[in-house]
Amino acid sequence: MKKYDVTALGELLIDFTENGTSGQGNPVYEANPGGAPCNVLAMLNKTGRKTAFIGKVGQDIFGNRLRAVLDETGIDTSNLVMDGNVRTTLAFVETLPDGDRDFSFYRNPGADMMLREEELQEDILRNTKIFHFGTLSMTHEEVRKATKKAVAIARESGALISFDPNLRPPLWASLEDAKEQAAYGFSQCDILKISDNEIQWFTGEEDFDAGIQKLRAQYNIPLIMLSMGREGSRAYYKDLCVETAPFLQDATVETTGAGDTFGACCLHHVLEYGLEHLNEEKLIRMLTFANAAASIVTTRKGALRVMPEAAEVEAFIESRKRV
Repeated sequence: MKKYDVTALGELLIDFTENGTSGQGNPVYEANPGGAPCNVLAMLNKTGRKTAFIGKVGQDIFGNRLRAVLDETGIDTSNLVMDGNVRTTLAFVETLPDGDRDFSFYRNPGADMMLREEELQEDILRNTKIFHFGTLSMTHEEVRKATKKAVAIARESGALISFDPNLRPPLWASLEDAKEQAAYGFSQCDILKISDNEIQWFTGEEDFDAGIQKLRAQYNIPLIMLSMGREGSRAYYKDLCVETAPFLQDATVETTGAGDTFGACCLHHVLEYGLEHLNEEKLIRMLTFANAAASIVTTRKGALRVMPEAAEVEAFIESRKRV
């Protein structure tokens, strides 16, 4: 038996999100713990899964707070490296009038990009059912080496590989480099979570189905989940394409972490059902739960500390059935 259901490697940082205006008319920012891989793990913990995180933060105020939050959340931090020579990565998040977000990163360098191969605890990677990663741990050479080594160890040990491109253009020297590393992720993964704008960016296809078809023809990924924001989501598995509607809310505050929440819920259902025996009914159940959880998160500031319990998600789905 594997000790961990899901282990993720990548960025752990502070998301400074807008939270009102000061008496002097200046924007007030709230320091929310964040980073896509840990958002995923935090939601998985809410569904009762055992998780572990591999990454690096600074030995500073923010790094210490982040470690405390992960411990509080129940995520295993035994391979969270504290580095006294570099600062914890920071991101400032602005919500635009159309609901989209703009990011400003303070990461030159940031602790998350300084993880090294020799700092990986291989026993964690060998004892996980699913290994999850994204491209932010592949923007620079040394952390890229660590990521690829982790993928290789996990795969050799029988883990399923989960990948989310999580494209953040400002963090790349060029978008061609980003495409190259995304292609590596596609070539390695068994489970892919990708957004509508990412599939269009990578494949050049405006039509989502055409883009997914192109991706599957090249990489033969067993399960692909496509998040489409206010349009809902789709799952592509064998000869199936299943689509479910979103749960739109008037109380939406921001969308930070919604995609991570969605992806985590899909991983939870893969663990529940297995990757080999999915069918239309199971995929609909998976996407419905994932859409609902993501919708709940959009009504809350931040992501990592405010993930909903599984029972809350189920109750929310039931309440919508009665409307």
